[in-house]
Amino acid sequence: MLSPDELRVVGFTLSIAALGTALLLVPGIMVALALARYQGPGKSIMETMLSLPLVLPPTAVGLLLLSVLARQGLLGRWLDAAGIQVVFTWKAVLLATMVMAFPLFVRSARTGFEEVDPRLVGLARTLGCGPLAAFFRVTLPLAWRGILAGTMLAFARALGEFGATIMIAGNIPGRTQTLALAIFQASQVGRDDRAMELAGVTVLLAFATLWTAEWFTRRRARRAAT
Repeated sequence: MLSPDELRVVGFTLSIAALGTALLLVPGIMVALALARYQGPGKSIMETMLSLPLVLPPTAVGLLLLSVLARQGLLGRWLDAAGIQVVFTWKAVLLATMVMAFPLFVRSARTGFEEVDPRLVGLARTLGCGPLAAFFRVTLPLAWRGILAGTMLAFARALGEFGATIMIAGNIPGRTQTLALAIFQASQVGRDDRAMELAGVTVLLAFATLWTAEWFTRRRARRAAT
């Protein structure tokens, strides 16, 4: 049984992961579609830059975010002047999870868009659909598998985010502490039993997320086949 404090940590982690995933959907879809359709110069550079959070140490990503959002940072001074505090708040946790999950969503969604036959989109345009109508009626429904997979991967990644979060948001119980940070703190103070309980909860949540995505994909595939 989890204690009330642990339940609050679980609820906070789930809410941050869900909100972060929801907020990155629209920009992620736009970027993925642009990468799938654009074939001009500079594409490889853009793809490499978007993939950097996947290969950089998460603590390095968090340090870069901290340098930008600190009071004397490039954006931090403007936010401070506007009375907006990001660093060491729940907003920093949200930002860190979004930055780390964004590349996973884009890569998966881009694959989905690349599998859409451009001739189908062109056919829809000749039948009177405008660009937006063709996107929502043809492109988006045909790319749903990649988008769904990217959404689930982004959510699962957000659940386990640690390095960038601890750099920009700290580990403040009741304010910025997520499951990953709570596991780290419990292990550091010798509460291995509590750390294992929280690790088990994290595994169950990640498993449920990925299993749900697989189940939904198989169900939709069976319906399409019939």
